[in-house]
Amino acid sequence: MQNIQVNSPAKINFCLNILSKRSDGFHNLWTLLFPLLDLYDVISFRKANSDSFKYNKTIKELGEDNLIIKAKKIIETHCGNKLPVEIELTKNIPIGAGMGGGSSNAASTLLAINRLFELDLEYEQLADFALELGSDVPFFLNPKPSIGESRGEILRVVDFQINFPILIVNPGIHVSTKNAFENIKTYKTQFKIELNSPKNFSEIINLGRLFTNDFEDFIFEKFPEIEEIKKMLYKNGAGFSIMTGTGSTVFGIFENVNDAESAAKMFPDNYFIFISLPTRARAM
Repeated sequence: MQNIQVNSPAKINFCLNILSKRSDGFHNLWTLLFPLLDLYDVISFRKANSDSFKYNKTIKELGEDNLIIKAKKIIETHCGNKLPVEIELTKNIPIGAGMGGGSSNAASTLLAINRLFELDLEYEQLADFALELGSDVPFFLNPKPSIGESRGEILRVVDFQINFPILIVNPGIHVSTKNAFENIKTYKTQFKIELNSPKNFSEIINLGRLFTNDFEDFIFEKFPEIEEIKKMLYKNGAGFSIMTGTGSTVFGIFENVNDAESAAKMFPDNYFIFISLPTRARAM
């Protein structure tokens, strides 16, 4: 094999609850991660004589701290060999938006380099590399609806499907994940939720009684524009809406595509807007 192209999907969090701060500086959390398979970056890898990186103009600079480069280097260090490759990245997922774009790119790189160079690295080894790169990265090695615990890397795939359109709204505000975690003042008692895939729109509405994001209070106070997005989604017909990750993306679930499209028109043209159709995406 000389080249490979992969779709690197986004994710949303249906809930994000912080249980405690750990001695290693990280936090124990409980989250429901849900992949958006129809919203993705595209990354192409081709064997070459030397490394090169191309990317679309949505990225100002592909520096050494880029997770694609870090993922490639971590495999090279493990193998003790240079693995020269041409990489071309087309970003579609908003950057720094709580949708896991960078983490997804890192996981896609680990999988692609392993396959392209026939390294035969086991999943467990790739999962160790993924966790070194970031708490969200292991999820993207097998992006299926999952409960994430500990730092988010202890994953349990669950049968949780959404059969309604999901409207994604991002205002282009950059939220510091580090700052968000530093401002968590109280922790939830560990809890379990009985998960069932919503069968009708009434059950979508009931999700609001189950799921919360512990970062919303701090982020909404600091960035009222993000809170306003959630209010607008509910005002325009969303049955359930929540901020994903530490922001700044907010999503809402609608009964049908027409309602989602009508709601999308309520937001400024400079916002990132995307309507995900999970059922159709799973069938692709």
